[in-house]
Amino acid sequence: MIKDSRNKTIFRILKLAKPHKVLFTGFILCIIFTAFLDSLGTYITKSIIDEGILAGSLEQVIYFCKLYGLTYLINSLSFFGFIYCAGRLAEQIQYDLREKLFNHIQELSFSFFDKSSSGWLLSRITSDTTKIADLVSWMLLDSVWGFFNITISLIFMAKINLKLAGIMALILPALVFTAFKFKTHILGEYRKVRSINSKITAAYNENFTGVKIVKALTREKQNLRNFGGLTGDMYNTSFRAAWLSALFLPAVQLIITFALGAILWFGGFQIQLGEMTIGGLRAFIGYITFMLWPIQELARVFSEMQQSIAGAERVFGLLDTESEIQDKKGAEDEASFQGEIEFKDVVFHYKEDNPILSEFNLQINPGETIAIVGPTGGGKTTIASLISRYYEPVSGRILIDGRDYRDYTQKALQGRIGVVLQKPHLFSGTIRENIEYGKPGATEDEIVYAAKTAHSYGMITGLPNGWDELVGEEGTLLSQGQKQLISLTRAILASPDILIMDEATSSIDTLTEKNIQQGIAALLAGRTSIIIAHRLSTIKDADRILVVQDGKITESGTHAGLLKEKGHYYGLYTSQFRKERTATIGLLD
Repeated sequence: MIKDSRNKTIFRILKLAKPHKVLFTGFILCIIFTAFLDSLGTYITKSIIDEGILAGSLEQVIYFCKLYGLTYLINSLSFFGFIYCAGRLAEQIQYDLREKLFNHIQELSFSFFDKSSSGWLLSRITSDTTKIADLVSWMLLDSVWGFFNITISLIFMAKINLKLAGIMALILPALVFTAFKFKTHILGEYRKVRSINSKITAAYNENFTGVKIVKALTREKQNLRNFGGLTGDMYNTSFRAAWLSALFLPAVQLIITFALGAILWFGGFQIQLGEMTIGGLRAFIGYITFMLWPIQELARVFSEMQQSIAGAERVFGLLDTESEIQDKKGAEDEASFQGEIEFKDVVFHYKEDNPILSEFNLQINPGETIAIVGPTGGGKTTIASLISRYYEPVSGRILIDGRDYRDYTQKALQGRIGVVLQKPHLFSGTIRENIEYGKPGATEDEIVYAAKTAHSYGMITGLPNGWDELVGEEGTLLSQGQKQLISLTRAILASPDILIMDEATSSIDTLTEKNIQQGIAALLAGRTSIIIAHRLSTIKDADRILVVQDGKITESGTHAGLLKEKGHYYGLYTSQFRKERTATIGLLD
């Protein structure tokens, strides 16, 4: 079963070359032609010795030397051909795979990214695709070249002397077996070395970054013992790898020496009997030494191929992963919403034994601003994620403007829903490029209008490079408040019909928040908005505040109304208000 799976993977890998069959065919033909010319060149040396030097014919020596030179000139062109084709093929396959993977990953539902780390995905797109491309190009090159070098050499050897070729054919399996056995074990040890090295690097990093905890808990001796164990394993494994590597070449050379001895001994008799020439024996020895490199390369490629196949299985597994959320047939590609949202008996869970929402019902009117508060894990963010269709209900329905939101494609739906997060993500580039991300191709007037509406215009124009200020990777060159203002500007430029703000000001200081609140007010104007907040002072003006606990709405009303009820919201607000007041007068750090 495993073998069938591996064969299918190899076949699928080779199919990647199908769109580039001209390159692939040229690549294979050049390799075979090069292998033939290599063997032909050795055979010509036989003719130089036998028909030229030993026969005392200068004319024949000159003729065969010219032929030898022409052979290797053509061989050089053929060599260039397959190297060029292999390089082009590797790059084309990497390009195709990475583009296919990137497009496929973009189509996957949000739940997939909850289960997959970015490092895991990057590894599939970078190192694994490289290994696959190498297998189709360079590893295949070495395999085909090695196979045909050995095969064509044996044919020429049989042409020179069939009996000696038979002896070589008997010795060859022992040589191949030894090479493959050694290479497999050596590769296995070096894999262990790389694995242990990763652990050592992690240990270095953890001890350096966590030095305060190490010192506080006096963990130095224990950490040293653990680190000593890792370095000891590294030493032993590296020693075994070095020992096997040192033993490999002598073992192969011993078999080659035995083969050469047998050929020289038996070849001498053949020369005495007149069944072989000196040039033929010289060519035979050349073919034997000529086979040594291809056999070693085949052994190396065989070992490394296992890693490439493993990488291919991971890549194909990712490509075969289907999105948990699929657009239904006939779903509309365009959408425009008034903003009425209704949850009807919605049931949802991430894990079957842990329900988040049970028979959940909620009606949101067009243009209404709803604030959702409650304890962590109560279901606030889940409600927002369901509206955005990052997830779908297990049962029940979500209606927008009276229609099931599955009547629209994900792209159409999510294109009309804006999301502003607690930690806004900015892309490497300039402020202008990040704002334009909300509406590609936006005019200068539209961008300036969005910035003025979000109250970010003064901040942006006050920067040294203004709109062309670089934000750094993930916005690291800007403050949290600046990033949030740019995120709000981007959302205003996109002009969504429905807006979701998930704790958009929770990590911003109070002074900065006052400036950002003006941008938020402009963003909320005239559109249905759902605000998830821990800082309750930011939602006092919401049309309706919902307290969500254990997947249920336990309280609903205005800020003033909920305070009068003196329920859960009243407790949250008064507790938070006391902390803020205490911090203001300096009684808390």
